[in-house]
Amino acid sequence: MNADFIRKIYNQPHLTAEAYEEISRSHTPVEFSKGTLLIKEAKTSNAFYLIEKGLCRSYLIDCNGKDVTTGFYSSEQILIDSFSLFQRKPSRENFEGVSPGIAWKIDYEAFDSMLKKHEGLREWGRLWATQELYNMKRRSLDLLTVSATDRYLALIEQQPDILLYAPLKYIASYLGVTDSSLSRIRKDIAGL
Repeated sequence: MNADFIRKIYNQPHLTAEAYEEISRSHTPVEFSKGTLLIKEAKTSNAFYLIEKGLCRSYLIDCNGKDVTTGFYSSEQILIDSFSLFQRKPSRENFEGVSPGIAWKIDYEAFDSMLKKHEGLREWGRLWATQELYNMKRRSLDLLTVSATDRYLALIEQQPDILLYAPLKYIASYLGVTDSSLSRIRKDIAGL
């Protein structure tokens, strides 16, 4: 594993070189293809993944039987079902590869052991969890207060890989709009 990649993901000034080395050794490479399920609905998650290359998404089937994309995970992001992993409960979502890619997997037990051992990793985890809660709250508020066009523009600015790999139907469901509405938004943007 590339040590720079690990340091970029687990960026925390209180982690020692030895801690980074132990963290690196605890990850195993996983190649995934389009459609590969990394975390499955109704199964308790036993690992999380650092995405090195490629695009993944999380999705669920809503009460009407419709596939709804709930998140995208691209390079240098963490693909995780926090609630399933840390609460040890079955996932309510599927997490799948949208494109081929490479990720680094760490099992729950190894991560939990290192959390107990390295204070810097606990601090990293606290800060990461706080940022994720902020992102979830911002997303839920944006769905109610920000136009679909502005949400689309923000999404492609923050995660440009989505445009390269994700079908429009995934992007539309993530934004909470129909495929035809997204097509109109894209056409309007192109006309500017």
